[in-house]
Amino acid sequence: MLLIDKYAYMNKLASVHPLEKMTFSLGLLLLSLIVRDELISLITFIVMSAFIILGAKIPFQYYAKLLLLPGFFLLSSLLSILISIAPNSSNLPAHFWAFSLSNWTFFIGNESMITARQLLFSVLGSISCLYFLILTTSVQSICHVLRQWRLPALFVELVELTYRFIFIFLNSMQKIHLAQQSRLGYQSPMQWLRSISMLIAALFAEMFQRSRELNNAMQARGGESVYWQDNVCYSKKNWFGIVFIFLFLVIYGGFFS
Repeated sequence: MLLIDKYAYMNKLASVHPLEKMTFSLGLLLLSLIVRDELISLITFIVMSAFIILGAKIPFQYYAKLLLLPGFFLLSSLLSILISIAPNSSNLPAHFWAFSLSNWTFFIGNESMITARQLLFSVLGSISCLYFLILTTSVQSICHVLRQWRLPALFVELVELTYRFIFIFLNSMQKIHLAQQSRLGYQSPMQWLRSISMLIAALFAEMFQRSRELNNAMQARGGESVYWQDNVCYSKKNWFGIVFIFLFLVIYGGFFS
């Protein structure tokens, strides 16, 4: 079991009803994307991070590593937005920085700075909402709520199977890669290429075998996947806290931004 899946089952907020956690995280995610206010996105990031670290007791180092995962994609997007190129003969818009090279000018415009800053805070707020959901809620409980929302059964089962196979795939890849490293399988470029090809072939066979076993198990249960046992109750205190945070952000976004 990977850490992210382990924390979903063994965090301090695991006993909270999944509908409350999904309403909280998805509601703040939609609010952050619709309002597009930097301070609201920053407040969303701080609130979600506090619930993840202080509420669910997820280690700060692990949460920081998770935040770094989309860092490459975010950095490449910010650079493409920030840096603009124009011929030396053209008039540059209001800009923060400029550098001429041959017949071209590289510059960072003021509008690009605003757009990049909005994107950065929106991404941080959105990522923290999704991390709160997947670090505090198991996939079975998420699918249970999706069934309560009357979403198509085929869609819910695809979500559950896709989520499950992602972890099976990563777990199998880690084990095979560790076994190859222990046999010095990555000491030279040729060994690296040979080990990677063997890893891909072994993963394909492993996934094919696992999918057949899962299909047999589901058919043995009459074609239904494992359902979450609804043994937790709603909390008025949690709903009051969710409504309070939403009202605070909506009032702030409507009157003070």
